Amino acid sequence: MEGIALRKNQLTYSDVARSELFRKLMAKKKRFIIPMTLFFLAYYFTLPVLTSYSEVLNNRAVGSISWAWVFAFTQFIMTWALCSLYSRKSKTFDALCEEIKDQVQAAEERRADR
Repeated sequence: MEGIALRKNQLTYSDVARSELFRKLMAKKKRFIIPMTLFFLAYYFTLPVLTSYSEVLNNRAVGSISWAWVFAFTQFIMTWALCSLYSRKSKTFDALCEEIKDQVQAAEERRADR
């Protein structure tokens, strides 16, 4: 495993950001967060777009409740589901952060021994 290499006598954020483990963390986060954000935005903006430019959600779903209200309620469910997914996925991010912190500490100790 590649550690954090010091370019100067002092450890900087740039040193950490260049490490393989940090790049791996950022790549994993991007692969998860970007698609989830795009899905959220698409789902969120579907309601105002459909209610503004079509009549499809004006039909009754149950009793006097229209499909617009049902769709609006599902946005709360979707938000909770995405939060739950992120909470589970964040455990892997946290594990990588701990490894990075361990590497930083080891680099600091190597620097102090010089």
